[in-house]
Parts: sequence; C-alpha cells; structure tokens
Amino acid sequence: MKRELGIARCGLACCLCSENDMCGGCSSDECPDKEWCENLKCSREKGITNCFLCEIDCKKGLLAKIKPYGFTLFVKRYGIEALLDCLERNEKNGVVYHREGINGDYDDFDDVEELIEFIKSGER
Repeated sequence: MKRELGIARCGLACCLCSENDMCGGCSSDECPDKEWCENLKCSREKGITNCFLCEIDCKKGLLAKIKPYGFTLFVKRYGIEALLDCLERNEKNGVVYHREGINGDYDDFDDVEELIEFIKSGER
C-alpha cells in the first residue's frame, strides 16, 4: 500500500490502486480522467479537495457506485486516517482491492452499511 497517495476526490483508494504508478492523481494536471470526471469538476468548483469534505450527500459521478460512496461515508464518519488504517490492515490480511480484470473484495456489496462494516472488520 502506498499510503501517501491517499484517497481520490471521489473516494477511490489511490493508495491501493494498481495504476498508481501511471497516475498523478486527481489534483494533478496528469489525471487521465480530468476531462470527464464529475467529482473532480464539482470539488474544484466548491474549492474542496475531496468529496468527503462536502456537506451535501450526493451520488454524483463515481459516487453513484457503492465502493467510492461507501469509502466517502466512512471518512465522513471516522476520518481519513481511520480509513487508511483499515485499508492497510485489510490488505495485510489478504483483502483484495480491484485490479484490472479482477473484482476485488470491496466490490461485492449491494448495501453501503455492510461495506462500511467490512472496511472496519475486514471480515464478512
């Protein structure tokens, strides 16, 4: 885990992403998705660095997907360091974040509260 890469504006875990060597992240002009990313555009317009800093509970852009939305809610409730701690512990215990062609353990949820409990415990 590359903890220093943190969490993307939308809630995705840059720190666990397999593409993090090719991406400068949301805040860089190197972001490959900067032309279409609604979360990047919206957060820049609001002058915030991450969607979890927004007071509005929305499902715009990638927040329409349960994983980024759940990670964002987790940070709103428990803080960024708590999320990073859980993700790091879970990775060490074999929990898989998505990779190209691989559905990760965080991807298999329909209920956001169940996802948050899985983040906290690392167990199903």
